[in-house]
Amino acid sequence: MFNTDAKVIQRMAPLMQRVMIVDPQPAGARLIGELMRDIARSQIWVAETNEKAIRLAGSYDPHIIFAEMGAGSVDGIAFTRELRRSHLAARYAPVIMVTGQATAAGILSARDGGVHEFLRKPFTMKDLLRRLEAVTLRQRDWVEAVNYVGPDRRRFNSGDYSGSLKRRSDARATPDSERLAQALKILRSAINAVGSDPAQAMRSMQAQVVDLRKCGMSVADLKLTTAAIDFGRHLDEIEKKGQPYDKAELEAKAATLLAYMPKDEAVAA
Repeated sequence: MFNTDAKVIQRMAPLMQRVMIVDPQPAGARLIGELMRDIARSQIWVAETNEKAIRLAGSYDPHIIFAEMGAGSVDGIAFTRELRRSHLAARYAPVIMVTGQATAAGILSARDGGVHEFLRKPFTMKDLLRRLEAVTLRQRDWVEAVNYVGPDRRRFNSGDYSGSLKRRSDARATPDSERLAQALKILRSAINAVGSDPAQAMRSMQAQVVDLRKCGMSVADLKLTTAAIDFGRHLDEIEKKGQPYDKAELEAKAATLLAYMPKDEAVAA
């Protein structure tokens, strides 16, 4: 399934130049670091705690992050959640979760925390290359919701688990109707959250505006495209004024967009 010849590694290499390893155990960090230097001549930074990992991520903007799932002073899932909700450029960096156990519950927790891939120890070079190819050459859509920030969970595909979480398709883009429905669902949720989590709600609404505008242009729907642009301008205006944001006003401004909500989703609102 994964081609790991020299040409593919050459394509991946520019996307793996800066690597951060979040692991309190020197031996584990050293092994991954040496392998990454051999594969892509990567620069390596190691963090022994979650706190240091966030600092290094802000300073060096890693291309790829390896994080231990849970080992002493490191909690890889908590770190990933914090990174995803931060304002660092590295918040989008692929996170490969490393663990000695890959249970269904553990994979679900990591997936819901915003992790891209799972790597179970002990692993082979082939295992590592498969994960690297997945996060560099088979990138997934980004989801900017209120309760979840990270790669599209519907496209999650861990090679370490063969149960019901396994997905056959990992297409880079969702179909227009699916993308539209997801963006509208997230937009509605974000509007509802402006009182409890205004900063993330605003960031989420702005991200959905971009997706909705793309959807409108893709299907040549001028009304949808225009409504997305207008709502985006409104968000820019109220963000400049600052919090608090008026939920009723946002709902009114977003009415044209939310009218595109599929009937089953609208009834569930």
